[in-house]
Amino acid sequence: MKITWLTTLSCVLLPLAVAAQKAGPPPIRQHVPLDSIGLSDPFILADAKTHKYYMTGTGGLLWKSTNLKTWEGPYSVAKPDPTSWMGPKPMIWAAEIHSVKGKYYYFATFTNSAIKVDTVAGTPLERRASHVLVSNQPDGPYVPMQDATYLPANKLTLDGTYWVDRDGKPYLVYCHEWLQNMDGTIEKIELKPDLTGTIGTGKILFRASAAPWSRENPRNSPPRPNKVTDGPWLFRTGTGRLGMLWTSWVYDNYTQGVAYSTSGTLDGPWIQEKDPITPSNYGHGMLFRTFEGKLLMSVHSHKDINGKYRRIPHLFEVDVTGNKLVLGKPYRP
Repeated sequence: MKITWLTTLSCVLLPLAVAAQKAGPPPIRQHVPLDSIGLSDPFILADAKTHKYYMTGTGGLLWKSTNLKTWEGPYSVAKPDPTSWMGPKPMIWAAEIHSVKGKYYYFATFTNSAIKVDTVAGTPLERRASHVLVSNQPDGPYVPMQDATYLPANKLTLDGTYWVDRDGKPYLVYCHEWLQNMDGTIEKIELKPDLTGTIGTGKILFRASAAPWSRENPRNSPPRPNKVTDGPWLFRTGTGRLGMLWTSWVYDNYTQGVAYSTSGTLDGPWIQEKDPITPSNYGHGMLFRTFEGKLLMSVHSHKDINGKYRRIPHLFEVDVTGNKLVLGKPYRP
């Protein structure tokens, strides 16, 4: 059955994750070109300590490179507790690796399809949440810390990322999935200073319907804003302006936009740019600097081939020296 534009990433990736899980870990390969790697939500850490690039994303696997051109992998690096709510074989999506005070933290979405936490419009919803693991090395293994949960058990959350705001406190910024709230949100919650858990409750930053560029086309009514929020990533411009990349849909096109905070903090208010920031069917972006100092955006392309999605990592040059993010040409190392 062909997957339609209304399907969220969770629905898209579920059969892929299950298939990969049954197949077991893939063999390690050497000298693999970037455009030969199938990977959703690509995240690249440029690690100064090892002078290597580490790429992860959906699937819980890791690739290594010294030049961004060819890669070695994939390696299995996430080792969550099989007796926890995640179960023995959780699906892992949109992983990120952040280096903080000498340790490496694995921010990822974990899904246990054996546990149902809610029912919305007659559809049972499985347990899915953003969570954080830790390692002393960038290539893992990444293991649990103190708190068993970072977000409420009955709340479907995903695509958590890390940000230190102007108050000096660390935050988990994540999506509350539209399957549950019917208008996806991007939210923040304070992290403990050592990142072992969270403090307080989450706060909504904005909803999917706030974007003027996102669209869905119901069969029997006029077009309306899309419901999906996906892949938040925070950055600052050269003028100190706080921006956020995030992804939704324009009808059946996977699309990334950008919003800016008028206060310069996570609390906003957040003003959405009128137009998307990347070409159609590119999304879930993040920014990193090469060891030579060039700022790049990592995204995946999204292509429907006979009802199956094909996603490949891509790099773009980026300029944030002014008041807003300006996307440059594709970067091919």
